[in-house]
Amino acid sequence: MATIKTTKKAAKKTVVASKAEAKKVKGFKVPFEGKYVYAVGRRKTAVAQVRIYNKDKATDKDYIVNGKVMNEYFPTSHEWDFFKEPIILTGSEGKIAVSVLVKGGGLSGQAQAIRLGIARALTKIDEDLRPILKSSGLLTRDSRVVERKKPGLRKARRRPQWSKR
Repeated sequence: MATIKTTKKAAKKTVVASKAEAKKVKGFKVPFEGKYVYAVGRRKTAVAQVRIYNKDKATDKDYIVNGKVMNEYFPTSHEWDFFKEPIILTGSEGKIAVSVLVKGGGLSGQAQAIRLGIARALTKIDEDLRPILKSSGLLTRDSRVVERKKPGLRKARRRPQWSKR
């Protein structure tokens, strides 16, 4: 049975559930057992559902993205840095395991969505981490998305060349 904790400040909900309840999420294989903290991160068109588990002696193999180890899913260390930034900044490295289901966007947008989701989940675990993450800009959602193309224009704002005759 899931327990829900609420804080008085913003009435935020933290979901802590068992492995049996986690299996109910469609298309999401649960790699870890026990209680977890859940948060969502978004960037461009990417949406990341992040679950953080308490685990002693966690390694890089305990960072799972869409059923794969983080190093296999993201090909370059640039995305790895996005993934690990909130974990390293708060000193949680080796203490938590992270499981992520991410959809949409490209690899860079997905990595940044995961970063926001991890930062939000860490603040749910410990409110004292909020000033550290906030000052680094990790709790701010980057709302920039691609502007849509308008009728009569070549791109979103590019007009056809004007001709006098």
